[in-house]
Amino acid sequence: MKHFLSFLIIILVGITAGAQNFKVTLQAPQYQSGIAFLTYHMGKNLNIEDSAAVSSNGTAIFTAKRKLPPGIYAIVLPGKRISVDFFVDKEQQISIKLDTTDLINKTVVTGAKENILFQQYQQYVEVKGKLMEVERQAYLKSTTKKDSTLHEANYLKLNKELNDYREGIVKNNANSMMAVLLNAMKEPQGLNKKMVTRNDSLENYYYYKAHYWDGITLMDDRIIRTPFFLPKFEKYYREVLSPQSDSIIKEIDYQLLFARNNQEVYKFMLNWLTDEYMNPKYMGQDAILVHLFEKYHSKGLTSWLNEKQQEAISRRAYMLMSNLIGLKAADLEMIDTAGRPAPLYKLAADYTIVVFWDPTCGHCKTELPRLDSIYRASWKKHGVKMYAVLSGDPKEDLKKEWTKYIREHNMADWTNVYQTKEMETAIADAKKPGFRQLYDITLTPTIYLLDKEKRIIGKKLTLEQLHELLLVKWDTKTKLK
Repeated sequence: MKHFLSFLIIILVGITAGAQNFKVTLQAPQYQSGIAFLTYHMGKNLNIEDSAAVSSNGTAIFTAKRKLPPGIYAIVLPGKRISVDFFVDKEQQISIKLDTTDLINKTVVTGAKENILFQQYQQYVEVKGKLMEVERQAYLKSTTKKDSTLHEANYLKLNKELNDYREGIVKNNANSMMAVLLNAMKEPQGLNKKMVTRNDSLENYYYYKAHYWDGITLMDDRIIRTPFFLPKFEKYYREVLSPQSDSIIKEIDYQLLFARNNQEVYKFMLNWLTDEYMNPKYMGQDAILVHLFEKYHSKGLTSWLNEKQQEAISRRAYMLMSNLIGLKAADLEMIDTAGRPAPLYKLAADYTIVVFWDPTCGHCKTELPRLDSIYRASWKKHGVKMYAVLSGDPKEDLKKEWTKYIREHNMADWTNVYQTKEMETAIADAKKPGFRQLYDITLTPTIYLLDKEKRIIGKKLTLEQLHELLLVKWDTKTKLK
């Protein structure tokens, strides 16, 4: 599940419109054999589009009865140590003649005019880059303030010239792939002011966020197959946006609304977002996957996914729907160690810690004594109560081991409960979700924190996270008095 993206993104390969054939001809006289690969950039990876054998005269031909999606492609030469980048857009009959002694200056790409500007840019950057490195090294070796000031000034001048050159390309060739590439590379600038107060920081953040996508349109699928768009997209959702699920959901809907005008961008974004929040990094973000499922996947808006992929997303969403932060926890109809009914909602407490555990689980055997120790030392006097659910393999009879562990570890002041096989069978026959689905129990121990009304205020917490959350709740409650 963690790597769901790998088989979501891969389905984008080769999904194109039109019946035009592509043909990319490689001429590399330094090679007389081996396999060359036609690949495209997507983030940090090169993804294989096609392969071809290199003939004795150094020629390899990549061709198929379909159109290549636009983006930055690369020919990877035999041996996989050398590659050369080029642009693909509307023109699909491309020839690449290269000389491995100087790939930047001696490579000639014909048949696609977008590559003229790209090659000019590469050659300019190579020259400026070398000059900048000379100044950087001279700065590092400077022995006087005068020398260091001189080389720093020279470096900054060269860097400005490089940035001005890039800005000129974007301004004068706004619709070119080179402009798309440079805009995707660009890091938005913050406000030119010192961060003194909290308001200064907030103003800077909102300015940065507002200009993060300047120059980039989500209606242009050329941005997908570049080294820069995926990292930029990842950073936006992982670092720029607030981790609050409501904020992220609002931004997702806004961006997908624009992306719907370009099916390839829409697919790419929705696939990545689904994978990202399948197993979220922050508590409460599972609401994002549920939203994606309810608004997009369940509405038939992801027809490119196969049945197995759709089933995996549906199953995960249904596992999360009933245990989102802020919802009232599902009641648990259980019996205690003496065989008496002990439903969750009969346990009155300001805070209830619900622990799903297994007496045969090694991690449980380590964590439960620690949990009990801090419960006795701190939580119990604050009116916290423990509700512990036997959650081992339902095919195994663990009652004997369960009661033995409770007895040996003196957990009698916990409410220890379980379901009989007959109870589980009755729930299944009635086609009702079991507690494992209701609480998304995929591993043990799993810990939930409920408030007085049995609303979920914390889930899947470590002992340390649980303690910190309780301290915050108690502190807030004290301040409100």
